[in-house]
Amino acid sequence: MADNTITTIQKDQMPTFTSDVTIHILDDVELRSPILLEGLPGVGHVGKLVAEHLIDMFDAKRIIDIYSTHFPPQVMVNEDCTVRMVRNEVYAHRAEDDGIDLLILVGDHQSTTSEGHYTLCNTFLDIAEQFNVSRIYSLGGCPTGQLEEADTVIGTVNNPDLIDELSEHGVEFEEGEPWTGIFGTSGILLPMSRARRIDAACLMGVTSGYLVDPKSAQAVIEVLASLLKIDVDTQALEEHAVEMEKVVAKLQEMQQYSGMNKTEDDLRYIG
Repeated sequence: MADNTITTIQKDQMPTFTSDVTIHILDDVELRSPILLEGLPGVGHVGKLVAEHLIDMFDAKRIIDIYSTHFPPQVMVNEDCTVRMVRNEVYAHRAEDDGIDLLILVGDHQSTTSEGHYTLCNTFLDIAEQFNVSRIYSLGGCPTGQLEEADTVIGTVNNPDLIDELSEHGVEFEEGEPWTGIFGTSGILLPMSRARRIDAACLMGVTSGYLVDPKSAQAVIEVLASLLKIDVDTQALEEHAVEMEKVVAKLQEMQQYSGMNKTEDDLRYIG
């Protein structure tokens, strides 16, 4: 693997976007051995829905922007018609009293290159170590290729000692599942964090893989609420889920004629 350039700049500096990775520090915060939640875009946008819901609920503070030449050559258009480079973002939430502090990783895209996935994951873990992160939960969807009504959350871990603990909070562990492995950040974060002696688990809501799936996100968030001992208002996700169920109902009618369920093998991957 080629050497990668990583540049760190402070909030009063302007990113130049010439490095493989540019870390833009926006604010300094002190956290107490936080848990890192990764919710980058993937199958069903499950992880992204969960992470953004928690950011809104906690009114978490954006503290780091991450730019990379491994992201797509694309800009995002703001409400005022200005543009910005695509990026990943890290948010911080400091809990009251003896609650659990959080770092939440979200973003517009994952890397478009294999090398970029490893470079960015190393960057995420460098940040995790700087904040003395105690555990990592990567969040994603586990696609079945069929329209789903289940609210199952499947787990994988980088340390078998975590299995009993997570099972008590409703996470299901199925031998050899997902059988095709886990693609992208949600997957490779686990062994890479193990190399740095950080326990990590991937929590995957079962989803068709065809649609943005707020119902699957709701199942993952309920597991997280139990793990983190927090009260979570899922009303917004429930409302989105009701709307998506109407779409699913129509698609299920179409399934009878299109043979849609025969494409199951085409969607057996994780993002």
